[in-house]
Amino acid sequence: MGKFVIRETKTGIKFDLKAGNGEVIATSEVYTSEKACRGGIASVQKNAPAAAVENQTAEGYTAEKHPKFEIYTDKAGEFRFRLKATNGQIIAVSEGYQALASCMNGIESVKKNAVDAPVVKAE
Repeated sequence: MGKFVIRETKTGIKFDLKAGNGEVIATSEVYTSEKACRGGIASVQKNAPAAAVENQTAEGYTAEKHPKFEIYTDKAGEFRFRLKATNGQIIAVSEGYQALASCMNGIESVKKNAVDAPVVKAE
């Protein structure tokens, strides 16, 4: 089972969604407070299961409504996804993946793990 891990950074507080094996599958922006960070987690839990997948790497892709996962390629040519809430705000992003299939698996993992993942604070 996955879990959300809240951790402090030099500039604020952020969360990582970790899969059961401990791998980070999505991370958040930096928040100014733990309360705001927990609100971001709640937004991921609410939006991820219902989010459509918009593959922006496919030619002539269909634009989806929010909430949605957007798949894109970064400057290094790796596949990444970002989860956007119903208001269009980015609430979680992925690491880079070498293969599109791996990126798709990451999205499925977020959908599966986010809903009932416990929230813990990093030690």
